[in-house]
Amino acid sequence: MLELDPACHSAEHWSRRTLLKSAGLAALAWLTPLAEQLALAADESPQKARAKSLIVLYMEGGPSQLETFDPHPGSSGAHNVTKAIDTRAPDIKISNWLPRTAEVMDQVSLVRSVVSKEGDHERAAYNIKTGYRPDPTLVHPSLGAIICHQTEDNVEIPRHVSILPGPWAPRGGFLGDQFDAFKTFDPVSSIPDVAARVSEERARRRLDDLQNVVEKSFARGRLKTLDKKTLHAGSIAAARQMMSSDQLKAFDVRTAPDSLRQEFGDSPFGRACLAAVQLIEVGVRCVEVTLGGWDTHAENESLVKGRCDILDPAYAALIQQLKQRDLLDSTIVLWGGEFGRTPKVNAVGGRDHWPHGFTLALAGGGIPGGRVLGETAAEPKLSETDRLADVRNPVPVEDIHATILHALGIDYEAEHITPIGRPMKFSEGRVIDALLS
Repeated sequence: MLELDPACHSAEHWSRRTLLKSAGLAALAWLTPLAEQLALAADESPQKARAKSLIVLYMEGGPSQLETFDPHPGSSGAHNVTKAIDTRAPDIKISNWLPRTAEVMDQVSLVRSVVSKEGDHERAAYNIKTGYRPDPTLVHPSLGAIICHQTEDNVEIPRHVSILPGPWAPRGGFLGDQFDAFKTFDPVSSIPDVAARVSEERARRRLDDLQNVVEKSFARGRLKTLDKKTLHAGSIAAARQMMSSDQLKAFDVRTAPDSLRQEFGDSPFGRACLAAVQLIEVGVRCVEVTLGGWDTHAENESLVKGRCDILDPAYAALIQQLKQRDLLDSTIVLWGGEFGRTPKVNAVGGRDHWPHGFTLALAGGGIPGGRVLGETAAEPKLSETDRLADVRNPVPVEDIHATILHALGIDYEAEHITPIGRPMKFSEGRVIDALLS
């Protein structure tokens, strides 16, 4: 297990930008040609971002770490159910309910000591997707929204996608609704509302009327301001471009070979994971795929086993396919839910909410695989005062966000002015250097 030395959390990564910032405006005179060369050399260091895209596999409801990526066989909390099996990574053991995932663990690193201050589903989901706790004064953007805001592409379909979304799909927050995730469902079905419902000629006439009547009205007088507020013209143009784009085929898995579809598992989640690979392949920046059903307050054993039967083939195949298509080095894959589950089983055979030490898994995007950061106690004390003592090297959620954004080459400390004039950073966390080095 890797130790998380506090010194490894770099609150500032040295680049030309940060060198200039640290110099200060009053001291710019010292920036000689030599200093300029040193600053440029820092930009050319091996730490340059390899990652371009992100896939989030969101386990809605809070998956039990003990039956997935942090088993403690033989402990009272394990309830004598879960066995730990060897994986392709020599130092990592995971649940026996994830045998195919075990074969790709050399590509995956685990942070087993994630901690959060949110134990309510909705608040914790907000925290895990944005890196911030809920704030009544504003909505923070999700990781995918930040990535799309900070990058430019010629992709003709939405660059931020949520497949099988639950009630808390990723939002654009203060960056704007245009960065909300585009929501779609089981990829075996066609995307609704992207094909004309009338003949080609009638559709053309409707578009002409749209341009000549509606668009010109928005372009006149007071409606100019309304156009800017509603992003009307841009939204219409993007929708028309999407409807005629060949890239829409990336949402459809029906034409994929049957053997490939079976590799991901015959489930909506498996098909969604295959679609996520196809979408990343055509240039989509962030895809979130949701697998619900992890809220196991009762009958934890049978419910988690059923979720793992769906997760296991899909997760393993997603990693393998990204690697085969030369996309894994440029795509970060984040797995996890809003929190974990209590180390002790309750009176009805379930596990309750547990934000005090749970697991997130990361792969790809230049993050070395086969590593474990942090540790949870096999026999935790569970008292309010001892909960942090039960977690070795705790990692707050915001540090995961800072690390992912840094790996994507995004300045996570950059301040963005919100619509009400409030400066906000993309993340208040610190980079986990031990996860990237």
